[in-house]
Amino acid sequence: MDFRLKVFESAARNLSFTLASRELRISQPAISKHIQELESLYKVQLFVRSGTKISITREGEMLLSHTERILNAFRQLEYEMNLLTNHYTGTLRIGASSTLSQYIIPPLLASFLKKFPEMKLSVISGNSHEIEKALLEKRIDLGMIEGNSRNTNLHYSPFLRDELVAITSTQSMLAEYDEISPLQLKQMPLVVRENGSGSLEVIETALLSIDLKLKDLSILMQLGSTESIKLFLDNSDSIGIVSIHAVSKDLAAGRFKVIDISGLTIKRSFQFIQNQGETLNITENFIRFAKRQFFL
Repeated sequence: MDFRLKVFESAARNLSFTLASRELRISQPAISKHIQELESLYKVQLFVRSGTKISITREGEMLLSHTERILNAFRQLEYEMNLLTNHYTGTLRIGASSTLSQYIIPPLLASFLKKFPEMKLSVISGNSHEIEKALLEKRIDLGMIEGNSRNTNLHYSPFLRDELVAITSTQSMLAEYDEISPLQLKQMPLVVRENGSGSLEVIETALLSIDLKLKDLSILMQLGSTESIKLFLDNSDSIGIVSIHAVSKDLAAGRFKVIDISGLTIKRSFQFIQNQGETLNITENFIRFAKRQFFL
């Protein structure tokens, strides 16, 4: 494979020669040299330079669409050729939403690498919308998210069921409650995830079943991770709504307790997401492995 195409793809995706240099671990002058060689080869301008900023041209967009297909085909070729000698090798770039990356997939990744030690995995974390964006921008090969969002350019498939529960610290004054009504929920200080998170989307949808909206609640704080919510609850008289997977050990240790909300159950499925029409054997192998691990 022509390494210049890999350089071009990185520069086009990052819209930065500096970031491409860091990503590929080669010097910035080397990045510029490879781009100039491609421009000379095809007799077109691929980027418009403006100081330290670059933007991709129409010709660059055309080359990028072909380059992405070439890079995917090369990775597929590398994977399938290695299968001929029973070597599962290759690189898989995964993006996982926060709850998954913290509580669900680390044991899965460890098991996968134990079975396929020659595979290379890289993982980025973010909220569900950020992972969807990374997949659409081809920065990852496979996403693992929570939430109910549906982008028509992406394919979604469930792999693990989850439930969101209301919790409070066992040291909180609110720990006296075992169950609260929707009216009481409206009046209690609530801590939830940030806008754009899959958890918040699921909560918002579920609230409709008891004729409530997020704006009806007394949201005290929105935080960027479940761990932040848990630490906040440790030091306040408030309620958080989080994945049961994120607090199972804490509940067993007596750190938090679940408060039922009458009439409200918040269930969801964690989802694999892929770009529509894009199937890589290396990706499908990981999905099959994960579903066997989760008994789906």
